[in-house]
Amino acid sequence: MKLTGTFYCQSRLSAPWGVAISGFPDILSFAVITHGRCFMRVGEDDPFEVEKGDLVLMTKGAPIGFFSSEDTPLLTLEELPIRKVTEILETLEYGGGGAETGIMYGLVRIDHAASGLLMDLLPDIIKIDPWEEDAGSWLQATLQFIAKEARELRPGGETVITRLADVVVIEAIRRWLNSAPDANRGWLKAARDPQIGRTIVAIHRAPAANWSVESLAQLVGMSRSAFSARFTELVGVPAIQYLATWRMHLAREQLIETNQPISQIAARVGYLSEPSFNKAFKRVFEVPPGKVRKLHGLQETLA
Repeated sequence: MKLTGTFYCQSRLSAPWGVAISGFPDILSFAVITHGRCFMRVGEDDPFEVEKGDLVLMTKGAPIGFFSSEDTPLLTLEELPIRKVTEILETLEYGGGGAETGIMYGLVRIDHAASGLLMDLLPDIIKIDPWEEDAGSWLQATLQFIAKEARELRPGGETVITRLADVVVIEAIRRWLNSAPDANRGWLKAARDPQIGRTIVAIHRAPAANWSVESLAQLVGMSRSAFSARFTELVGVPAIQYLATWRMHLAREQLIETNQPISQIAARVGYLSEPSFNKAFKRVFEVPPGKVRKLHGLQETLA
């Protein structure tokens, strides 16, 4: 998993207070309650209470509300006295002078070819209470250190917060993968299967190889028919379709992150003909590869 930090805000809020944050499609958000307690609402769901030490990961980009009590009106970030510290770090002190709550809020994007497969399987909310663990818990210590860095804003603090926040988000997802019954389904269940999982690893490690159903089946010691049926059952699509889609996601990643010629990218994912690569790419993303690169460059310019 490769995470890109987008925005972080350290808030110190005193009751009564309420903050509304817009939704951000395709972006993960997380909140760490560094002290005090408050209520949260994600999307249209019922509000729930969070308190010091709680880590909440929101995966579907829904609007979020934080508030000191359920009857408190919420103000948007544009209406609040936000102080911009750096390009990605802001602070907020706001409220009526009552009981205090501290919140570290952040936005991160998973930039990886497999991110869509993972995001589709994650629940809307992953909530972790690291304080339930032993006093030496590294996650607990990491959350405390993030809060300390955000409060003190020492030189290099932005980099420290960004790197540690990435680790916290990854750990939250890993804990869900290792403990939630819902994690053992779909693509994740396939990845854990002794035979189909080996196939997925082989495709990921060598996407440009001249794979066929026969060669993939032989790799894991299965007959062609048994392999095809099991792969489709677990993954949801036939093996060759999965391979083609995986290649296109890798190509899209390289189109966005590098200046390599499209022909070179096509070859790296197994296409010797640029026209055939363009056709396959458009079939998956509905736009040609050149347009993806152009649109991404425009977005960076506007940002």
